[in-house]
Amino acid sequence: MRSFNPVTLICFTLLLSFESAPAQSFRNFAVVPLGASKADVVAEAATVIPSPQQYAWQKMEFNAFIHFGMNTFTGVEWAKKSANPSQFNPTDLNCDQWARTLKNAGVKMAILTAKHEDGFCLWPSRYTKYSVKYSTWEKGKGDVVGSFVKACRKYGLKVGLYLSPWDQHSPVYGTEEYNTYYENQLRELLTNYGPITEIWFDGGIAPGYPKKQVYDWHAYYKIVRRLQPNALIAIMGPDIRWVGTESGVGRTTEWDVLPIDRMTVDLKPINRLAHPIDQIFDPHNYMGDDLGGRQKIYGAKALFWYPAEADVSIRPGWFYHASQDTEVKSVSQLVNIYFSSVGRNDVLLLNVPPNKKGLISKYDAKSLIGLHKVLSKTFGRNYAADAMVDVDGQKKSVSAEVLFGRNKYWIARKGEDTSTIVFTLPHQETFDVAMLQEQILVGQRIERFRIDYRDGKHWHTLRHETTVGYKRLLRFKQVTTDQVRLVIERSRLNPSLSNFGLFELPQKYLNLKGRTG
Repeated sequence: MRSFNPVTLICFTLLLSFESAPAQSFRNFAVVPLGASKADVVAEAATVIPSPQQYAWQKMEFNAFIHFGMNTFTGVEWAKKSANPSQFNPTDLNCDQWARTLKNAGVKMAILTAKHEDGFCLWPSRYTKYSVKYSTWEKGKGDVVGSFVKACRKYGLKVGLYLSPWDQHSPVYGTEEYNTYYENQLRELLTNYGPITEIWFDGGIAPGYPKKQVYDWHAYYKIVRRLQPNALIAIMGPDIRWVGTESGVGRTTEWDVLPIDRMTVDLKPINRLAHPIDQIFDPHNYMGDDLGGRQKIYGAKALFWYPAEADVSIRPGWFYHASQDTEVKSVSQLVNIYFSSVGRNDVLLLNVPPNKKGLISKYDAKSLIGLHKVLSKTFGRNYAADAMVDVDGQKKSVSAEVLFGRNKYWIARKGEDTSTIVFTLPHQETFDVAMLQEQILVGQRIERFRIDYRDGKHWHTLRHETTVGYKRLLRFKQVTTDQVRLVIERSRLNPSLSNFGLFELPQKYLNLKGRTG
């Protein structure tokens, strides 16, 4: 494995194509040497980077969850008993309508609940009679998973599948035999439907549920790696982390590099494997306000890239209920969620549940399209795109295009962990949003920064924040100026930026309640 360690204050084009990078060309896992100093640990963390698949995933920014299944037809969120398969009978199932609606809303990937906790399978599994094969829908010849995958590919969406580990229907749940059952179904999904980008392993179970299952997580990981080597394993897996709530709100300090402080195996041989983290990962929910700060990583035995996914439903429930048609989140609420997730270095996973007909409702679609319009108008013009940029008092200014053009980024000199960058706009502009992006292909490094604006005579601080990561979006009261200053006050090694932007939200959406970001 190798890390990236640029040493000069320049803007340059990446020489490696990470879309086709060979195995071992990235470093998303690092063993902390015995006796490492605190400075050594910080430097180690600064050079851990995402795998090509993780990087592509973070660039998606906005994905959709599709909760659809037996619960849709029984009108519950958590099934307490099995239903008759004949109850599953969407009268107008149209996965093309799902994919088209999501595509028009700016979504990049959709994840379907192939099997939720009730155990009902949306594909004709060979291993159970509790599936679409035994329903009245399509006379038992239908396959929701197959239709969903086909529609996603037609509209250019990546495909994800949710296979619930908890299964209330399976008679062998709670025994070792269930692991075999689960693995068989996992193999079906990963071999019959083409490339899968994300596999979702939920760790949820109702409090007090009498059966306890010891999941063989590491066996599941091996199956995914073998059958879908480019797939990411989410939530109870080592590639994508649950943000910790179901509100769509991320942390204001969101680190992608997290520590591992419990070791049960010898690290030397596993460090040479394609997925070393699989061998030692302990599936659990990562909670707390700051998961990767200095005090968290100082005692680490290893470090790994573990980005956060922020999930939330567009409705109060995760499954469709007609009674909630008037409670669909408004455009303003969705804008808040976007800024609080994508704008805080998370990927947003917004649940949009189809109704009993098998269609995304007009209420949900209206809010989705409204969100897309606001985001398109907001980010359609970057006032900083034509700015001249002065870095750390250098005599010569450069254009923002030179710094942040296609495949380019700025990085400070080796040995410098602070920087001051002044953006001078061609004209005075009015804006209320700032965007920062680190070049995470060299690591997540910025620990503390502020943004100032000049009123002609004096500098005033707009926001004072901590981490950046892949993307940080900040909202503030509108200002009019032609000079903005970014002050990076602390960084792990020399900081980098791949983009900087100034934008204005459409005026009619400025009355957002409880603004965050």
